[in-house]
Amino acid sequence: MKAYLGVDVGSVTTKLVALDDRYNVLASLYLRTRGRPIEVAQQGLDELSRQLPATVEIAGAGATGSGRYLAGVVVGADVIKNEITAHAVGASHFVPGVQTIIEIGGQDSKIIILRDGVAVDFGMNTVCAAGTGAFLDQQAARLSMSIESVGPLALQSKSPVRIAGRCTVFAESDMIHKQQMGHRVEDILYGLCQAMSRNYLNNVGLGKEVRERVVFQGGVAFNKGMIRAFEEALDMPVHVPPHHEVMGAIGAAMLSREAVQSTGLPTRFKGFAASALSYRTTSFECRHCSNHCEIVQVSVNKRVAARWGGRCDRWEVTGTVSPRVAAPVAAAKEEACAVCQ
Repeated sequence: MKAYLGVDVGSVTTKLVALDDRYNVLASLYLRTRGRPIEVAQQGLDELSRQLPATVEIAGAGATGSGRYLAGVVVGADVIKNEITAHAVGASHFVPGVQTIIEIGGQDSKIIILRDGVAVDFGMNTVCAAGTGAFLDQQAARLSMSIESVGPLALQSKSPVRIAGRCTVFAESDMIHKQQMGHRVEDILYGLCQAMSRNYLNNVGLGKEVRERVVFQGGVAFNKGMIRAFEEALDMPVHVPPHHEVMGAIGAAMLSREAVQSTGLPTRFKGFAASALSYRTTSFECRHCSNHCEIVQVSVNKRVAARWGGRCDRWEVTGTVSPRVAAPVAAAKEEACAVCQ
């Protein structure tokens, strides 16, 4: 059986998925990144290999997420795509006719506008944590409860309190004040869900035309309180698709299948044995122009596997470029940098 691997490395969580030829999910993993994206991606490869039958052959691999270049080097990705594209592809498959995607991750949130199956607009919030999963995690820990219990408890609210949700500092102090006033925990929690939905729509969704069907993706979509808060704020149903927490990885896997089939070339996937390789990440500052870009370099067994980070492509060598192509390209870039000059 042929399968296609998708890896989504985010700032808080790392997701891995294996799909069959019909895009059915054969296996999936949802892991905490813990600030060690390479180690966790390797751990995920090892665990995923144990979930899959021995007869499965990985015919393509894709990477996405904020750590997509690192993930691409680790697995040997055939395609590396941004989260917007990956989430749009995955959502369109599971929810035909989707026109608006709400995606809230651990450290950022985004809205994707689709028309006729094509992403035509998007918005992102990568500056403030007030509307992200990390803030919910923090408040759940402060209340001495698991993040999984926040949603069911919030749904029990009868008279939610209004929380100032435009800033994490103000929101937390407001929650503490409401507790001191004697408000019930469930009313405070659902007030927080409402504040997060307002913050999202007023910032990330500012100027975007939200149309049905609306899809809610990401780890925060596990929170049923957030689903209800969005439905009330939008006055329309919000759909949570199956495997919503790994939808970015699903999109990356689907894109890898398309890439492999369109080129007809064998996959660059390094095999599950890549989980045992020793990777080393370093960086240096390019001095060839006034930009002084920080270049990230990944080495495997003292050999450069990938570089990225420049504003031009002088040093760009990624894991998706074959060594036969990468060597002469890198040599040519050493001679001149037309973009910077």
